[in-house]
Amino acid sequence: MAKEKTLFYCKECGYEVSKWQGQCPGCHEWNTLVEAPSAGGVRGKRSTVSKGAVLRENPPARLNEIESQESCRHRTGMSEMDRVLGGGIVPGSLILVGGDPGIGKSTLLLQVCRLLSEQNMRVLYVSGEESARQIKMRAERIGTFSNEMYLYAETCMGTILQAVEQIQPKVLIVDSIQTVFEETVDAAPGSVSQVREITGTLLQLAKSKNITVFIVGHVTKEGNVAGPRMLEHMVDTVLYFEGDKTAMYRILRGVKNRFGSTNEIGVFEMRNRGLVEVPDPSEFMLQGRLENEAGSVVACTMEGSRPFLIEVQALVCQTSFPMPRRTAVGTDFNRVNLLMAVLEKRLGIRLGDCDAYVNVAGGMRVVEPALDLALVAALLSSHNGRSLASGTMLFGEVGLVGEVRAVSQAENRVAEAIKSGYDTCVLPESNRQSIIKSGNLDVSKVKLIGVKHVREIGEVF
Repeated sequence: MAKEKTLFYCKECGYEVSKWQGQCPGCHEWNTLVEAPSAGGVRGKRSTVSKGAVLRENPPARLNEIESQESCRHRTGMSEMDRVLGGGIVPGSLILVGGDPGIGKSTLLLQVCRLLSEQNMRVLYVSGEESARQIKMRAERIGTFSNEMYLYAETCMGTILQAVEQIQPKVLIVDSIQTVFEETVDAAPGSVSQVREITGTLLQLAKSKNITVFIVGHVTKEGNVAGPRMLEHMVDTVLYFEGDKTAMYRILRGVKNRFGSTNEIGVFEMRNRGLVEVPDPSEFMLQGRLENEAGSVVACTMEGSRPFLIEVQALVCQTSFPMPRRTAVGTDFNRVNLLMAVLEKRLGIRLGDCDAYVNVAGGMRVVEPALDLALVAALLSSHNGRSLASGTMLFGEVGLVGEVRAVSQAENRVAEAIKSGYDTCVLPESNRQSIIKSGNLDVSKVKLIGVKHVREIGEVF
Protein backbone atom coordinates (compact mmCIF):
# COMPACT_ATOMS: atom_id res chain seq x y z
CA MET A 1 0.00 0.00 0.00
CA ALA A 2 1.44 3.34 -1.03
CA LYS A 3 2.26 5.75 1.75
CA GLU A 4 0.09 8.85 1.89
CA LYS A 5 1.92 11.91 0.68
CA THR A 6 2.35 14.71 3.19
CA LEU A 7 3.30 18.35 2.85
CA PHE A 8 4.58 20.95 5.28
CA TYR A 9 2.59 24.16 5.72
CA CYS A 10 3.70 27.43 7.27
CA LYS A 11 1.45 28.50 10.14
CA GLU A 12 2.13 32.16 9.42
CA CYS A 13 1.71 32.56 5.66
CA GLY A 14 0.41 29.17 4.41
CA TYR A 15 3.47 28.47 2.22
CA GLU A 16 3.85 24.74 1.49
CA VAL A 17 6.95 22.66 0.83
CA SER A 18 7.57 18.95 0.39
CA LYS A 19 10.32 18.71 3.04
CA TRP A 20 10.62 20.24 6.48
CA GLN A 21 12.85 23.29 6.81
CA GLY A 22 13.83 25.40 9.76
CA GLN A 23 12.92 28.63 7.99
CA CYS A 24 9.85 29.26 5.86
CA PRO A 25 10.85 30.25 2.30
CA GLY A 26 7.75 32.44 2.02
CA CYS A 27 7.77 34.68 5.11
CA HIS A 28 11.25 33.74 6.43
CA GLU A 29 9.92 32.94 9.90
CA TRP A 30 11.64 30.21 11.91
CA ASN A 31 10.05 26.96 13.15
CA THR A 32 6.63 27.65 11.62
CA LEU A 33 6.37 24.63 9.27
CA VAL A 34 4.02 21.85 10.40
CA GLU A 35 3.24 18.55 8.72
CA ALA A 36 -0.19 17.86 7.24
CA PRO A 37 -1.54 15.42 4.64
CA SER A 38 -1.88 16.78 1.14
CA ALA A 39 -5.22 17.05 -0.60
CA GLY A 40 -4.26 14.40 -3.10
CA GLY A 41 -5.83 14.64 -6.51
CA VAL A 42 -8.12 17.46 -5.48
CA ARG A 43 -5.23 19.91 -5.24
CA GLY A 44 -3.95 19.22 -8.73
CA LYS A 45 -7.32 19.16 -10.38
CA ARG A 46 -7.92 22.05 -12.75
CA SER A 47 -11.39 23.07 -13.82
CA THR A 48 -12.03 23.54 -17.53
CA VAL A 49 -14.77 25.27 -19.47
CA SER A 50 -15.78 24.30 -22.96
CA LYS A 51 -15.47 26.85 -25.73
CA GLY A 52 -19.19 27.32 -26.26
CA ALA A 53 -20.22 27.28 -22.60
CA VAL A 54 -22.22 30.19 -21.20
CA LEU A 55 -21.59 31.60 -17.71
CA ARG A 56 -25.08 31.60 -16.17
CA GLU A 57 -24.76 31.77 -12.40
CA ASN A 58 -22.28 34.64 -12.00
CA PRO A 59 -21.42 36.29 -15.32
CA PRO A 60 -19.00 39.25 -15.49
CA ALA A 61 -20.68 42.62 -15.02
CA ARG A 62 -19.77 46.22 -15.73
CA LEU A 63 -18.45 48.10 -12.72
CA ASN A 64 -20.96 50.94 -13.22
CA GLU A 65 -23.84 48.46 -13.13
CA ILE A 66 -22.89 46.93 -9.76
CA GLU A 67 -24.86 48.31 -6.83
CA SER A 68 -23.03 49.43 -3.70
CA GLN A 69 -23.79 47.56 -0.48
CA GLU A 70 -23.67 50.59 1.79
CA SER A 71 -27.47 50.65 1.93
CA CYS A 72 -27.56 46.93 2.74
CA ARG A 73 -25.82 47.23 6.10
CA HIS A 74 -27.69 46.00 9.16
CA ARG A 75 -27.22 47.76 12.47
CA THR A 76 -26.41 45.37 15.28
CA GLY A 77 -27.99 47.59 17.93
CA MET A 78 -24.63 48.18 19.66
CA SER A 79 -23.20 51.52 18.55
CA GLU A 80 -19.65 50.58 19.59
CA MET A 81 -19.84 47.38 17.54
CA ASP A 82 -21.27 49.21 14.55
CA ARG A 83 -18.50 51.82 14.80
CA VAL A 84 -15.78 49.17 14.48
CA LEU A 85 -17.58 47.35 11.66
CA GLY A 86 -17.92 50.58 9.68
CA GLY A 87 -21.63 51.15 10.22
CA GLY A 88 -23.04 47.66 10.67
CA ILE A 89 -22.75 44.12 9.33
CA VAL A 90 -22.67 43.51 5.60
CA PRO A 91 -24.62 40.49 4.24
CA GLY A 92 -22.27 37.90 2.78
CA SER A 93 -19.26 38.98 4.85
CA LEU A 94 -16.96 36.69 6.83
CA ILE A 95 -15.84 38.20 10.15
CA LEU A 96 -13.13 36.79 12.42
CA VAL A 97 -13.26 37.68 16.13
CA GLY A 98 -10.10 36.90 18.12
CA GLY A 99 -9.11 37.39 21.73
CA ASP A 100 -7.66 35.79 24.83
CA PRO A 101 -9.61 33.01 26.55
CA GLY A 102 -12.22 34.39 28.91
CA ILE A 103 -11.99 37.95 27.58
CA GLY A 104 -15.67 37.99 26.54
CA LYS A 105 -15.79 37.02 22.85
CA SER A 106 -18.72 34.62 23.27
CA THR A 107 -20.55 37.06 25.52
CA LEU A 108 -20.18 39.86 22.98
CA LEU A 109 -21.42 37.73 20.07
CA LEU A 110 -24.31 36.39 22.15
CA GLN A 111 -25.41 39.95 22.88
CA VAL A 112 -25.16 40.77 19.17
CA CYS A 113 -27.29 37.69 18.42
CA ARG A 114 -29.92 38.88 20.88
CA LEU A 115 -30.14 42.34 19.30
CA LEU A 116 -30.23 40.97 15.75
CA SER A 117 -32.91 38.41 16.58
CA GLU A 118 -35.05 41.22 17.99
CA GLN A 119 -34.89 42.77 14.50
CA ASN A 120 -36.51 39.58 13.10
CA MET A 121 -33.19 38.37 11.69
CA ARG A 122 -32.78 34.62 12.03
CA VAL A 123 -29.53 33.77 13.84
CA LEU A 124 -27.82 30.38 14.21
CA TYR A 125 -25.21 30.11 16.97
CA VAL A 126 -23.03 27.02 16.53
CA SER A 127 -20.86 26.13 19.53
CA GLY A 128 -18.16 23.51 19.47
CA GLU A 129 -16.91 24.21 23.00
CA GLU A 130 -20.05 24.50 25.10
CA SER A 131 -23.33 22.64 25.27
CA ALA A 132 -26.65 24.31 24.51
CA ARG A 133 -27.49 24.34 28.23
CA GLN A 134 -24.28 26.17 29.09
CA ILE A 135 -25.03 28.84 26.50
CA LYS A 136 -28.60 29.04 27.79
CA MET A 137 -27.32 29.80 31.30
CA ARG A 138 -25.21 32.67 29.97
CA ALA A 139 -28.08 33.91 27.82
CA GLU A 140 -30.37 34.14 30.84
CA ARG A 141 -27.96 36.61 32.45
CA ILE A 142 -27.90 38.76 29.30
CA GLY A 143 -31.65 39.07 28.76
CA THR A 144 -34.62 37.70 26.87
CA PHE A 145 -34.15 36.28 23.36
CA SER A 146 -36.71 36.12 20.57
CA ASN A 147 -37.79 32.98 18.68
CA GLU A 148 -35.43 33.84 15.80
CA MET A 149 -32.42 32.75 17.88
CA TYR A 150 -31.22 29.15 17.35
CA LEU A 151 -28.51 27.24 19.23
CA TYR A 152 -26.64 24.22 17.91
CA ALA A 153 -23.83 22.34 19.69
CA GLU A 154 -21.95 20.61 16.86
CA THR A 155 -18.38 20.29 15.57
CA CYS A 156 -18.84 18.41 12.27
CA MET A 157 -18.84 20.83 9.34
CA GLY A 158 -21.07 18.61 7.20
CA THR A 159 -23.75 18.54 9.89
CA ILE A 160 -23.48 22.30 10.38
CA LEU A 161 -24.10 22.86 6.67
CA GLN A 162 -27.20 20.69 6.87
CA ALA A 163 -28.48 22.79 9.79
CA VAL A 164 -27.84 25.98 7.83
CA GLU A 165 -29.76 24.56 4.88
CA GLN A 166 -32.67 23.66 7.14
CA ILE A 167 -32.89 26.86 9.22
CA GLN A 168 -31.83 29.38 6.54
CA PRO A 169 -30.31 31.93 8.94
CA LYS A 170 -29.24 35.46 8.05
CA VAL A 171 -26.38 35.39 10.56
CA LEU A 172 -24.18 32.42 11.48
CA ILE A 173 -21.76 32.30 14.43
CA VAL A 174 -19.16 29.52 14.66
CA ASP A 175 -17.55 29.31 18.11
CA SER A 176 -14.79 28.40 17.61
CA ILE A 177 -13.01 27.64 14.34
CA GLN A 178 -10.41 25.47 16.14
CA THR A 179 -13.05 22.96 17.27
CA VAL A 180 -14.85 22.38 13.96
CA PHE A 181 -13.59 19.62 11.66
CA GLU A 182 -14.23 18.37 8.14
CA GLU A 183 -14.55 14.58 7.83
CA THR A 184 -12.90 14.48 4.40
CA VAL A 185 -9.68 16.02 5.79
CA ASP A 186 -7.41 13.54 7.54
CA ALA A 187 -6.15 15.86 10.29
CA ALA A 188 -7.00 16.80 13.87
CA PRO A 189 -9.38 19.71 14.57
CA GLY A 190 -7.47 22.97 14.85
CA SER A 191 -4.68 21.86 12.54
CA VAL A 192 -3.55 23.90 9.56
CA SER A 193 -5.43 21.73 7.06
CA GLN A 194 -8.67 21.72 9.04
CA VAL A 195 -8.70 25.46 9.74
CA ARG A 196 -7.97 26.31 6.13
CA GLU A 197 -10.62 23.91 4.80
CA ILE A 198 -13.30 25.04 7.26
CA THR A 199 -12.61 28.71 6.57
CA GLY A 200 -12.82 28.14 2.83
CA THR A 201 -16.15 26.35 3.25
CA LEU A 202 -17.57 29.14 5.41
CA LEU A 203 -16.34 31.76 2.95
CA GLN A 204 -18.12 30.01 0.10
CA LEU A 205 -21.25 29.66 2.25
CA ALA A 206 -21.26 33.37 3.12
CA LYS A 207 -20.85 34.53 -0.47
CA SER A 208 -23.23 32.04 -2.09
CA LYS A 209 -26.11 32.38 0.39
CA ASN A 210 -25.51 36.01 1.39
CA ILE A 211 -25.11 35.05 5.07
CA THR A 212 -23.06 37.06 7.54
CA VAL A 213 -20.70 34.61 9.24
CA PHE A 214 -18.83 35.32 12.48
CA ILE A 215 -15.87 33.08 13.31
CA VAL A 216 -14.39 32.98 16.82
CA GLY A 217 -10.65 32.28 16.93
CA HIS A 218 -8.35 31.62 19.85
CA VAL A 219 -5.27 33.78 20.30
CA THR A 220 -1.73 32.51 20.89
CA LYS A 221 0.65 33.91 23.51
CA GLU A 222 2.10 36.19 20.83
CA GLY A 223 -1.35 37.79 20.39
CA ASN A 224 -2.14 36.28 16.97
CA VAL A 225 -5.07 34.09 16.03
CA ALA A 226 -4.11 30.45 16.46
CA GLY A 227 -3.73 28.58 13.18
CA PRO A 228 -2.34 29.63 9.82
CA ARG A 229 -1.79 33.33 9.25
CA MET A 230 -3.59 33.02 5.94
CA LEU A 231 -6.83 32.70 7.95
CA GLU A 232 -6.76 36.47 8.44
CA HIS A 233 -6.20 37.00 4.71
CA MET A 234 -9.22 34.87 3.74
CA VAL A 235 -11.80 36.66 5.88
CA ASP A 236 -13.30 40.09 5.17
CA THR A 237 -12.96 41.56 8.64
CA VAL A 238 -10.65 40.80 11.58
CA LEU A 239 -11.64 42.05 15.04
CA TYR A 240 -9.52 41.67 18.16
CA PHE A 241 -11.10 41.80 21.60
CA GLU A 242 -8.46 43.19 23.95
CA GLY A 243 -8.15 44.06 27.61
CA ASP A 244 -6.91 42.81 30.93
CA LYS A 245 -9.26 40.25 32.47
CA THR A 246 -8.70 41.90 35.85
CA ALA A 247 -9.78 45.30 34.50
CA MET A 248 -13.36 46.39 33.88
CA TYR A 249 -13.05 47.66 30.34
CA ARG A 250 -12.61 45.81 27.04
CA ILE A 251 -11.55 47.21 23.67
CA LEU A 252 -12.79 45.86 20.35
CA ARG A 253 -10.25 46.78 17.68
CA GLY A 254 -10.58 46.30 13.93
CA VAL A 255 -7.26 45.34 12.33
CA LYS A 256 -8.74 44.52 8.92
CA ASN A 257 -12.00 45.60 7.33
CA ARG A 258 -12.85 45.39 3.65
CA PHE A 259 -16.10 47.27 4.25
CA GLY A 260 -14.89 50.12 6.42
CA SER A 261 -12.03 51.80 8.23
CA THR A 262 -9.52 49.98 10.43
CA ASN A 263 -8.96 53.11 12.53
CA GLU A 264 -11.89 52.63 14.88
CA ILE A 265 -12.23 50.94 18.26
CA GLY A 266 -15.15 50.16 20.53
CA VAL A 267 -14.98 50.36 24.32
CA PHE A 268 -17.03 48.11 26.58
CA GLU A 269 -17.31 47.53 30.31
CA MET A 270 -17.74 44.01 31.67
CA ARG A 271 -20.57 43.68 34.17
CA ASN A 272 -22.62 40.86 35.68
CA ARG A 273 -25.23 41.05 32.92
CA GLY A 274 -22.71 41.18 30.09
CA LEU A 275 -20.86 43.91 28.23
CA VAL A 276 -22.04 47.51 28.47
CA GLU A 277 -20.99 50.17 25.96
CA VAL A 278 -18.85 53.08 27.16
CA PRO A 279 -19.91 56.17 25.18
CA ASP A 280 -17.39 58.50 26.89
CA PRO A 281 -14.09 56.60 27.34
CA SER A 282 -12.20 59.70 28.60
CA GLU A 283 -14.44 60.06 31.65
CA PHE A 284 -14.22 56.33 32.25
CA MET A 285 -10.40 56.25 32.10
CA LEU A 286 -9.94 59.19 34.49
CA GLN A 287 -12.20 57.87 37.24
CA GLY A 288 -10.51 58.01 40.64
CA ARG A 289 -7.71 60.38 39.60
CA LEU A 290 -6.36 62.63 42.38
CA GLU A 291 -5.88 66.31 41.58
CA ASN A 292 -2.69 68.29 42.31
CA GLU A 293 -0.50 65.23 42.85
CA ALA A 294 3.15 65.30 41.77
CA GLY A 295 3.96 62.79 39.03
CA SER A 296 0.40 62.65 37.64
CA VAL A 297 -0.51 64.33 34.33
CA VAL A 298 -3.31 63.97 31.79
CA ALA A 299 -2.50 63.20 28.16
CA CYS A 300 -4.61 62.78 25.04
CA THR A 301 -4.01 59.79 22.83
CA MET A 302 -5.70 58.75 19.61
CA GLU A 303 -7.07 55.27 19.00
CA GLY A 304 -7.80 55.48 15.31
CA SER A 305 -9.94 58.58 14.88
CA ARG A 306 -11.13 58.58 18.49
CA PRO A 307 -9.42 60.73 21.16
CA PHE A 308 -8.91 59.47 24.72
CA LEU A 309 -7.88 61.33 27.84
CA ILE A 310 -5.68 59.12 29.99
CA GLU A 311 -3.63 59.57 33.15
CA VAL A 312 0.14 59.15 32.95
CA GLN A 313 1.86 58.52 36.29
CA ALA A 314 5.58 58.61 37.12
CA LEU A 315 7.51 57.94 40.30
CA VAL A 316 11.16 59.05 40.45
CA CYS A 317 13.15 58.43 43.62
CA GLN A 318 16.72 57.90 44.75
CA THR A 319 17.89 54.32 44.43
CA SER A 320 19.60 52.32 47.14
CA PHE A 321 21.13 49.86 44.67
CA PRO A 322 24.15 50.18 42.37
CA MET A 323 21.93 49.73 39.31
CA PRO A 324 18.80 51.95 39.19
CA ARG A 325 15.56 50.24 38.32
CA ARG A 326 13.33 51.38 35.46
CA THR A 327 9.80 50.04 34.93
CA ALA A 328 7.17 50.98 32.35
CA VAL A 329 3.59 49.71 32.40
CA GLY A 330 1.28 50.59 29.53
CA THR A 331 3.92 52.18 27.32
CA ASP A 332 7.22 51.35 25.62
CA PHE A 333 10.00 50.71 28.13
CA ASN A 334 12.73 51.75 25.70
CA ARG A 335 10.90 55.00 24.97
CA VAL A 336 10.93 55.88 28.66
CA ASN A 337 14.69 55.30 28.86
CA LEU A 338 15.20 57.45 25.76
CA LEU A 339 13.20 60.35 27.21
CA MET A 340 15.09 60.15 30.50
CA ALA A 341 18.35 60.36 28.57
CA VAL A 342 17.02 63.48 26.78
CA LEU A 343 16.21 65.09 30.14
CA GLU A 344 19.69 64.36 31.45
CA LYS A 345 21.47 65.67 28.36
CA ARG A 346 19.32 68.66 27.39
CA LEU A 347 18.09 69.86 30.81
CA GLY A 348 21.04 68.73 32.94
CA ILE A 349 18.81 66.80 35.35
CA ARG A 350 20.63 63.97 37.08
CA LEU A 351 18.54 60.81 36.81
CA GLY A 352 21.27 58.18 36.59
CA ASP A 353 21.02 57.44 40.33
CA CYS A 354 17.21 57.38 40.43
CA ASP A 355 14.66 54.61 40.13
CA ALA A 356 11.90 55.47 37.67
CA TYR A 357 8.46 53.86 37.47
CA VAL A 358 6.02 54.90 34.73
CA ASN A 359 2.42 53.77 34.48
CA VAL A 360 -0.50 54.48 32.15
CA ALA A 361 -3.43 54.25 34.54
CA GLY A 362 -6.42 52.09 33.67
CA GLY A 363 -4.54 49.23 32.06
CA MET A 364 -4.36 50.74 28.56
CA ARG A 365 -1.25 50.33 26.41
CA VAL A 366 -0.23 53.43 24.44
CA VAL A 367 2.79 53.49 22.16
CA GLU A 368 2.13 56.52 19.97
CA PRO A 369 4.78 59.32 20.03
CA ALA A 370 2.21 61.92 21.12
CA LEU A 371 2.56 60.54 24.66
CA ASP A 372 6.18 61.76 24.91
CA LEU A 373 5.42 65.23 26.25
CA ALA A 374 3.18 63.82 28.98
CA LEU A 375 5.85 61.30 29.98
CA VAL A 376 8.45 64.07 30.22
CA ALA A 377 6.10 66.23 32.31
CA ALA A 378 5.26 63.34 34.64
CA LEU A 379 8.96 62.51 35.17
CA LEU A 380 9.83 66.16 35.87
CA SER A 381 6.83 66.55 38.17
CA SER A 382 7.79 63.55 40.27
CA HIS A 383 11.48 64.49 40.35
CA ASN A 384 10.81 68.11 41.40
CA GLY A 385 7.88 67.27 43.67
CA ARG A 386 5.67 69.85 41.95
CA SER A 387 2.32 69.17 40.34
CA LEU A 388 0.81 70.64 37.21
CA ALA A 389 -2.04 73.08 37.49
CA SER A 390 -5.45 71.46 37.67
CA GLY A 391 -7.20 71.25 34.30
CA THR A 392 -4.02 70.86 32.22
CA MET A 393 -3.66 68.37 29.37
CA LEU A 394 -0.53 67.64 27.31
CA PHE A 395 0.43 65.95 24.06
CA GLY A 396 3.39 66.11 21.69
CA GLU A 397 6.36 64.15 20.36
CA VAL A 398 9.86 64.73 21.78
CA GLY A 399 12.99 64.29 19.68
CA LEU A 400 16.53 63.39 20.71
CA VAL A 401 17.71 67.00 20.71
CA GLY A 402 14.81 67.98 22.95
CA GLU A 403 12.58 69.52 20.30
CA VAL A 404 8.81 69.11 20.57
CA ARG A 405 7.39 67.96 17.24
CA ALA A 406 3.88 68.24 15.88
CA VAL A 407 1.49 65.28 16.01
CA SER A 408 -1.55 64.37 13.95
CA GLN A 409 -5.19 65.24 14.70
CA ALA A 410 -4.31 68.02 17.13
CA GLU A 411 -7.73 69.68 16.73
CA ASN A 412 -9.52 66.49 17.79
CA ARG A 413 -7.31 66.23 20.87
CA VAL A 414 -7.97 69.82 21.92
CA ALA A 415 -11.70 69.42 21.25
CA GLU A 416 -11.76 66.36 23.52
CA ALA A 417 -10.02 68.35 26.27
CA ILE A 418 -12.58 71.16 25.97
CA LYS A 419 -15.45 68.65 26.08
CA SER A 420 -14.02 67.08 29.24
CA GLY A 421 -13.69 70.43 31.01
CA TYR A 422 -9.94 71.10 30.70
CA ASP A 423 -8.99 74.76 30.34
CA THR A 424 -5.26 74.46 29.49
CA CYS A 425 -3.58 72.48 26.70
CA VAL A 426 0.19 72.18 26.39
CA LEU A 427 1.02 71.17 22.84
CA PRO A 428 3.69 71.64 20.15
CA GLU A 429 3.96 75.23 18.95
CA SER A 430 3.45 74.22 15.32
CA ASN A 431 0.18 72.49 16.27
CA ARG A 432 -0.96 75.58 18.19
CA GLN A 433 -0.36 77.83 15.20
CA SER A 434 -2.17 75.50 12.81
CA ILE A 435 -5.21 75.29 15.11
CA ILE A 436 -5.46 79.08 15.41
CA LYS A 437 -4.87 79.57 11.68
CA SER A 438 -7.55 77.07 10.64
CA GLY A 439 -10.26 78.68 12.78
CA ASN A 440 -12.23 75.42 12.92
CA LEU A 441 -12.05 75.24 16.71
CA ASP A 442 -13.35 77.74 19.24
CA VAL A 443 -10.28 78.28 21.43
CA SER A 444 -11.89 80.89 23.65
CA LYS A 445 -12.69 78.22 26.24
CA VAL A 446 -9.13 76.86 26.48
CA LYS A 447 -5.64 78.28 26.91
CA LEU A 448 -3.22 76.90 24.35
CA ILE A 449 0.43 76.84 25.46
CA GLY A 450 2.80 76.04 22.61
CA VAL A 451 6.26 74.63 23.37
CA LYS A 452 9.21 74.15 21.05
CA HIS A 453 11.67 72.48 23.46
CA VAL A 454 11.41 70.35 26.58
CA ARG A 455 13.13 73.08 28.61
CA GLU A 456 9.93 75.12 28.27
CA ILE A 457 7.97 72.47 30.19
CA GLY A 458 9.35 73.88 33.44
CA GLU A 459 7.34 77.05 32.87
CA VAL A 460 4.09 75.09 32.99
CA PHE A 461 4.50 74.05 36.62
